[in-house]
Amino acid sequence: MADHLDQNAYKEFLNLLISGNRTNCSAFIQNYSNDNISIQELYENIIKKALYDVGELWEFNKISVATEHLASAVVEAILNELYSKIIPKERISKTVIVACVENEFHQIGIKMISDVFEMNGWNAFFLGANTPTKELISFTKIINPDFLAISLSIYFHLPILENMIQLIKKDFPELPILVGGQAFRHGGQNILTKYDNVIYKPDITSTELFIKNLNQNG
Repeated sequence: MADHLDQNAYKEFLNLLISGNRTNCSAFIQNYSNDNISIQELYENIIKKALYDVGELWEFNKISVATEHLASAVVEAILNELYSKIIPKERISKTVIVACVENEFHQIGIKMISDVFEMNGWNAFFLGANTPTKELISFTKIINPDFLAISLSIYFHLPILENMIQLIKKDFPELPILVGGQAFRHGGQNILTKYDNVIYKPDITSTELFIKNLNQNG
């Protein structure tokens, strides 16, 4: 395979994903991950892009909800296959709790963010989809993390996210919260600026740069 990602390669993966061909999707990603392509680049330029496009095809009734669910299942399986490649030999003494907003069931994006934290040596506790705010706060009290990372996929759930931030801030006023997700393609970032220590990052690449800066500068 080529040592770069081009549009034809992306279209090939998207078509395989829409057809639900798990075997060929897995082989496609494994082949690229064995070349000079980083996991982060695969996540950003192939997997995330494909999932966004699958979501838009579903929104415009060009594919069924069954096809959309199947595509998500295939991607989750691929992420699990890649996990052994992301575990670093050295870890640092930093911890992050990673979760989706309450009532959100799209967890793949935030799973990739969790993996990026792990690739950079962090201990990541991935809570996944539909994490009740009360339970997130209770778990945070137990773990006492250095960071929270929260995903918002649906723009209309922005009030739920804001309420979540407010409740977290009552118990952890100094705890930094990293926020991102597909919902912010439609706006809403300005709401986050009202809160101290709430940081918005739009994609995997900028998130990794942010994590590397944290590792270097604390």
